[in-house]
Amino acid sequence: MNVDRLVFAIAGTMILASLLLAHFVTPWWLLLAAFVGFNMLQASFTGFCPLAMILRRLGAAPGAAFH
Repeated sequence: MNVDRLVFAIAGTMILASLLLAHFVTPWWLLLAAFVGFNMLQASFTGFCPLAMILRRLGAAPGAAFH
């Protein structure tokens, strides 16, 4: 998997986990989903994604969106 697909997979997992935790634990977990969504939105405009930088340093194959 390249960096782009890993970023989408991790972001989607975090949002789903946040929704489950908000339902079963406390609604405050929705802040995590909001943070992930905001980060995805700003990355679409700026191209800056901290997760993509970390994945690149860990050796993930480069993708088209984050280079």
